Amino acid sequence: MKRSSDPDQEQPERGLNRVMLRKLVVVAVLMFGFGYALIPVYRKICEVTGVNFLTPKDVTVEAPANSQVDKSRVVTVEFDGNAQGPWRFRPTVASLQVHPGEMTQVTYEVVNTQARNVDAQAIPSYAPQQSAAFFKKVECFCFTQQTLGPNQAKQMPVVFYIDPKLPKDVTTITLSYTFFEINGKDKTAKSTVPTGSAASAGSAG
Repeated sequence: MKRSSDPDQEQPERGLNRVMLRKLVVVAVLMFGFGYALIPVYRKICEVTGVNFLTPKDVTVEAPANSQVDKSRVVTVEFDGNAQGPWRFRPTVASLQVHPGEMTQVTYEVVNTQARNVDAQAIPSYAPQQSAAFFKKVECFCFTQQTLGPNQAKQMPVVFYIDPKLPKDVTTITLSYTFFEINGKDKTAKSTVPTGSAASAGSAG
């Protein structure tokens, strides 16, 4: 014999279901809001602590006219390289002093230490954060994916200039690259290994 449902018993259950649904909606909204808030919080921490600000995408720019060089100012540009993969990676010069608007070239060196081909990409970051908008690259190996043969060594140029509109209080800029393997077979090389901020000697070229 089929038992009939008790209306008095169903009402409390429906009420509990509504309360539970409201709680789940509130939790979902809070989680979304927390995740969204992490982005500006992270950026603020980078700004306060001076941690390098990662620039997700670099674009090429045109070379400036010679008349744009501001010889009344000098900016120190420091270079750094970090390897995340089966290679050695470093700049060939530690730092340079340049005038805003002055075209400058530096070179990074990478050596594939594996007996296989590897595909890699370099991602730049800048310190202080605000300098990223004023660091203009005319040519850079970071614009494209790099393929290295077994045990191949490669010299990779960066041609850049500092926008003369760089704020006066910024006198030093650090350009740092992290060079990592794309879809690599060697899954054991996951940690970022600093390879030295620069060589002991070098030339801007």
